[in-house]
Amino acid sequence: MSFRTIVRPSEAARALAQEHLAVLPTETVYGLGALATSATAVGRIFTTKNRPADHPLIAHVLNDKAASAWARNVPPFAHSLMNEFWPGPMTLVFPRSSRAADFITGGQDSVAIRVPGSPIMRDVLQELCSLRDDPFSAIAAPSANRFGGVSPTTAQHAMEEIGDLLTDDDVVLDAGPCAIGIESTIVDCTADQPRILRLGKVTAEDVEHATGMQLGGSSQVRAPGMLAAHYSPRASVLLVEEVELPEQAMPSGAGVIAPSGVPTPPGLVRLSEPSTTEEYAADLYRALREADSLQLSTVVVVPPSGAGLADAVRDRITRAAHA
Repeated sequence: MSFRTIVRPSEAARALAQEHLAVLPTETVYGLGALATSATAVGRIFTTKNRPADHPLIAHVLNDKAASAWARNVPPFAHSLMNEFWPGPMTLVFPRSSRAADFITGGQDSVAIRVPGSPIMRDVLQELCSLRDDPFSAIAAPSANRFGGVSPTTAQHAMEEIGDLLTDDDVVLDAGPCAIGIESTIVDCTADQPRILRLGKVTAEDVEHATGMQLGGSSQVRAPGMLAAHYSPRASVLLVEEVELPEQAMPSGAGVIAPSGVPTPPGLVRLSEPSTTEEYAADLYRALREADSLQLSTVVVVPPSGAGLADAVRDRITRAAHA
């Protein structure tokens, strides 16, 4: 591993401006960032992650004015979403402007854009805009892990995943654990109604309330995190809906992720017992990674109950179990 671990956002911005890679903290998960207008730098994201070239990236920008420079035909309901949820854990998909090249859109005519809420990520963006004398500068940044695997919520997780593929000029900006712990909500704004492509902390009800509109149906737009099998550890994930785990059906030595109050059967390893849905989201990926570090063959997961963020957590568990 020959990258540099840093704590100053300005160093990350300089690395990005020089077309190197930077592992960056956001409020959702750690991202593998590159200057979004550099085909060379963005190309390294795809090779580092072993990510399919037709899988689009999210462009992270400083504000809604910068977002509008990357998009065309922004509908009124999208402005309502920007005003309500940006900066924050929501990605919007628009028809792309000429700024958005094929290498970040997966060859689609649309582009995914987010204004992050993490103060450190915003500092990186602000410094990058200053260095490049371009207020619309963007960072392309998918999660900093091998494609299809568990997203990292700490810098250490990211280094364990891809550290051996980074160079002397690449940097890792360590800002501690991510606050939310699962990826952003993605909303398709290319049609007459908003359509949710990926669940996250911003819920379907939040989107409907902010826009005063019902959600639209299915979409042909491709977005990150939509594959049936995704967010998967090496261990097999067994989704169990029962509040009490049936001892006779549990594989010996398996790990358990379940809400507090759900007992751990004898012979199983408790990996996480969150008391709230927010705690569940923030700790899920860490617990899945711990299962792999312990070389467990199976993780038994009891999902959180309820709607909203719980729906997003169940979505991640279901996709992890699909592998």
